[in-house]
Amino acid sequence: MEPFLLGLLRHRVEKRQMSDLSSSSGTRRHFLKGATTLAGGVLATPFLSRRAFAQPVELTMLAWYGHAEPDVVAAFEAEHNVKFKPKYYTGGDNMLGLIAQSPPGTFDVILSDAEYVQQLNAAGYIEELDPEDYHFNEYFPEFQQFPGHWQDGKLFSVLTRFGFLGVAYNTDALTEAEASSYNVYWSEKLTGKVGHFDWHLPNLGQISLLQGNPSPYDIDEDAWDALQEKMMTLRPQIGGFFDYGGTFSSLQNGQMLAMAGIGDWITGTLEKNGAKVRSVIPEEGGLQWTESFSIGKGSAKADLAKQWIQYITSAQGQVKSATMAAYPALIPNRAGWELLATEDPAEAKRQGMVLDNPNNAVEMIRKGRIQYRQLPVQQSLEDWNDFWSDYKGA
Repeated sequence: MEPFLLGLLRHRVEKRQMSDLSSSSGTRRHFLKGATTLAGGVLATPFLSRRAFAQPVELTMLAWYGHAEPDVVAAFEAEHNVKFKPKYYTGGDNMLGLIAQSPPGTFDVILSDAEYVQQLNAAGYIEELDPEDYHFNEYFPEFQQFPGHWQDGKLFSVLTRFGFLGVAYNTDALTEAEASSYNVYWSEKLTGKVGHFDWHLPNLGQISLLQGNPSPYDIDEDAWDALQEKMMTLRPQIGGFFDYGGTFSSLQNGQMLAMAGIGDWITGTLEKNGAKVRSVIPEEGGLQWTESFSIGKGSAKADLAKQWIQYITSAQGQVKSATMAAYPALIPNRAGWELLATEDPAEAKRQGMVLDNPNNAVEMIRKGRIQYRQLPVQQSLEDWNDFWSDYKGA
């Protein structure tokens, strides 16, 4: 029920009660009769239900910022009498740490980057899911059996959104042609004006592509050594390492003229709000970040968590996800593309989610222009983490 109607009804009940109790001619029978009549009217009103009077059920979510904000969850909350309680993180390592420090059942819904799903599963942090519960028949084929989300034929996470990482740049400082190679980071006019989103995986992955590694995270020791050497030559160009908020502000105010490790998930939001920034997939190719929802192990509200994942991966929920105010994204549900093209054709075109466009986002994947971001294959995650720390301190 709308808050206004609830308030009005409550006011009328209280007013009727006070009037009946204070009237010199009123009796207990008169009061009960009036209350019963009003209650009968409430129960007969089509849009009122007992659930509307109940306290909302709290559903906890561990996620990147924005996923539990009103523009995404309000419709689901209203329909299911739910109130999300989010815990936001930045980066998969931070996410794993938060779960490890929390008792089982703390998080009902967990949003993770796809490369961390296997770690969540191996640690016993997420529940097995029934694929029949979800909208895979509406997904593009590339996303129906997404790597790492399944183990031994069992499903543990549902892909909900993705995006591409390339060169983010200030359009007053660089042309699209100049930004169409990772080599632009070494440009003299960008000295001290190149920023890093402070996470090793996307940054090292991009320069690995520049080094000519077709699988940027599956490299041997010689290639790993060469990647580290190349990164160190970039260090004098770097003006800062930024978290989520700092990345936004440093691009918006011109403190940084180029940013490594990000893409339209940052610049798209800024561009829509008038900032002179944009992202481009360079000639060396781009990376794909992927976000997926799982149900936390031991959740007491697993059924409600399942309903949330069903909603956000439906066509309607996918449009909410694609246009999320915190940061936009591409979506894997083809029906979601069709609905977005109807409801917001300009955004569908801006993000490359137009089905008859031969260069749309899915076609870029099919043409081999995009590689999935993943954990290192031939080195340990600690090796990459340790180098990143050394690089930042250099």
